[in-house]
Amino acid sequence: MQAWRVHENGEPREVMRLDEVDPPAPGPGQVLLKVRAANINFPDALLCRGEYQVRPPLPFTPGVEICGETEDGRRVIANPVLPYGGLAEYVVADEGALLPAPEALDDAEAAALHVGYQTGMFGLHRRARLQKGETLLVHAAAGGVGSAAVQLGKAAGATVIGVVGGADKARIARELGCDLVIDRRTDDLVAAVKEATGGRGADVIYDPVGGDAYAKSAKCVAFEGRILVVGFASGSIPAPALNHALVKNYSIVGLHWGLYAQKDPASILRCHQQLTELAAEGAVKPLISERVTLRDAADAVQRVADGATTGRVVVVPEGAR
Repeated sequence: MQAWRVHENGEPREVMRLDEVDPPAPGPGQVLLKVRAANINFPDALLCRGEYQVRPPLPFTPGVEICGETEDGRRVIANPVLPYGGLAEYVVADEGALLPAPEALDDAEAAALHVGYQTGMFGLHRRARLQKGETLLVHAAAGGVGSAAVQLGKAAGATVIGVVGGADKARIARELGCDLVIDRRTDDLVAAVKEATGGRGADVIYDPVGGDAYAKSAKCVAFEGRILVVGFASGSIPAPALNHALVKNYSIVGLHWGLYAQKDPASILRCHQQLTELAAEGAVKPLISERVTLRDAADAVQRVADGATTGRVVVVPEGAR
């Protein structure tokens, strides 16, 4: 089979190589899956760079999220077991963690439902306790993680403010349903949020960016608001001033979704059932901006790493576009 493999750490376009290899052999409790679609996530770029919290042995195949097919023909969502990631024709996955792919979504959409939307659901509801009628601010609202949070915020009855960089991404954020879109390149983010909320600020701020995005979040979070720390796509990890959180009465809430697989795996299944219902209702639908074939996967991972994409870029088999 063909599989992209990383033989040394570095930028994805430079270190990923399309190799001809044997299909991986399932271990105890694992199954072999044919890859129907593989969603590209920012962690795939971090894996290539050797900067992710998990560091598989070299050489390894990136790709942490797929829609696959079992040997008996079931269509499932899975997180491949590294070092045999999803940017390949076949993967292995833990049988007990397989989730049925929603009938309302095609393969590419199903492949993009799991990590980003589970992160959004756990973050917004379990960690930040978003309530109907509250104001939710989403950084990188036109990206893969941000677009999921926008849809989930709207489904929860929140007023959603989307923050983006550039006119094209602003257009996409509006199409996603944002009630207000702020272009961080041209607008005064803090002033715009204060004006939109009558000076109160945002109740929940969803931040997968870090750096300057976090610094501005702390200036426009509401009394008893929650800043939800999801990731650091900017490459800059903030050092929050805890005295500021104290005197302004807001919470800084962290989310590492992967821990739930270890600490409370049943909660992931419950969340998937909720997401399947939302997909059937049309309340959520992953924004797929590009469907590329396996031969173009390395370039796609690099563009995701560079922040040059919107929504999700998904790798699909030749002829499946």
